[in-house]
Amino acid sequence: MNSLALDSSQEVLSLALSAGKDVFYTEIDAGQRHSELMMESIDLLFKNAEIRPEELNLVSCMKGPGSFTGLRIAYSTAKGLAMALKIPLVAIPTLDCLAHHLSFRTEIVIPAIDAKQGRFFAALFRGGKRLTDCMDASPEALVRELVKAGLSAGPAPDEKIILTGSGAALLHSRLPEELSNVILLDPQFRRGRARELLEIANNTIMKGETNDLDSGPVYIRKSDAELNRQK
Repeated sequence: MNSLALDSSQEVLSLALSAGKDVFYTEIDAGQRHSELMMESIDLLFKNAEIRPEELNLVSCMKGPGSFTGLRIAYSTAKGLAMALKIPLVAIPTLDCLAHHLSFRTEIVIPAIDAKQGRFFAALFRGGKRLTDCMDASPEALVRELVKAGLSAGPAPDEKIILTGSGAALLHSRLPEELSNVILLDPQFRRGRARELLEIANNTIMKGETNDLDSGPVYIRKSDAELNRQK
């Protein structure tokens, strides 16, 4: 199956294309240039894979949470391709993709994205299973969720915590000092996760899951522009 995955949910633009048994990948530290770089990066992937867009069978993107603008860019691109080529679109929760490469670990995994204002888009995972909903949470609220998940509240917690996602380093600096000995920072926390998105989306469509062509990004917080309009 030829499948394209688009991840512009964070600062890094990450794209992956499976063409038969081969996977082609590109990653760019795009900053605010996702829309500028998206289509030319997709074109380059097709050229490297030596396939035409018309040969694509599936396109996928991150569902959210994440950057308001970044999510919209990937969603609009994915929808445009899906509609033009009459192929399915699969949207996967961003935090599930960020945690996926750590599914084999037994520690609590927290994928985190800086949501500004001292808060983080985050969730708790263990063994590849999500323990909480996707949250817009303060570090203090995340500590409470850790306790609920079974982490010792005492001075010597008995379970390790792995932080990943673009907000991992900042969250690490905001968590209580007594957790410092049990927190591990994923060395690849800033990487884009289009390859993981590609794998999850391919598995999802093979199970006969429904097409997400009529869906849109999931925002668990209103944008700053929306909040300003309500003042």
